[in-house]
Amino acid sequence: MAAAPAPAPSPEVVAAFSAAKGFMPEHEGLALYAAAAEAAALGLPLLEIGTYCGRSTLLLADAARAAGVSVLTVDHHRGSEEQQPGWDFHDPEVVDPETGLMDTLPTFRRTLHRAGLEEHVIALVGRSPQVAKAWGGRLGLVFVDGGHTDEHATADYEGWAPHLAVGGLLAIHDVFPVKHDEWTGQAPYRVYLRALESGSYEEVSATDSLRVLRKVR
Repeated sequence: MAAAPAPAPSPEVVAAFSAAKGFMPEHEGLALYAAAAEAAALGLPLLEIGTYCGRSTLLLADAARAAGVSVLTVDHHRGSEEQQPGWDFHDPEVVDPETGLMDTLPTFRRTLHRAGLEEHVIALVGRSPQVAKAWGGRLGLVFVDGGHTDEHATADYEGWAPHLAVGGLLAIHDVFPVKHDEWTGQAPYRVYLRALESGSYEEVSATDSLRVLRKVR
C-alpha cells in the first residue's frame, strides 16, 4: 500500500508564504507544515518562537485552522542580532521612523491579514523567557526559531520545552552541524544535540536546517 501523501498547506497560503518577508525556504516550510499538522491533532496550541514578519506563522496557522487549534507566536519584534543595522539581514523597511528601532509587528499583522489567518493566531509581544514564565498550559508543538546566540537559543529551549506535551513535536530551525557564516553560529545545533542527549526526544525528520523531534517522555 502506498504511503499517504504528506499534508500540505493550501495553494493560497503557499503563495502568501512566498510573498511574505522572511528567510525560511519553501521546502523547509512544507516540512514545518507537516509537523504542525501532525502536532495539531493533539488538540493543543502550537507555539512559534521568533515571529519576525510572519512567514512561517502562516504555515502554522493554516495547519492550526484545519485542526481547530490556535498558534501562539512569541517575539519582541525588535529584531535579532543579525537583523540590526550594519548586518547582512537588516531590512530598513521594518525600521520605525519615529524610534529608529526595528519594529516587525506592523508587517507581521499585515501578513496575517492578507492571508485571512488573523483569527487563528495569538501574537505574544515580549521576550521569550519572560513569556515562557507566564505560560502555564501544555503545547502540541514548540518551534524554536528565535535568536541564534547560545544565550537566546538555550533560553528558548529551557523556557518552552517543559511545556511540550508527551507526543508533541519540537522543531528547531537553522540547525547547522558545520558553521558556514558569521551570523548563524551553531547555537540551534547545540540545542538540538542537547534535546537528543536528554533521552526525552527522538528524531522524526530532517529537512536541510529544520529538525523535528518527538517528545517521548
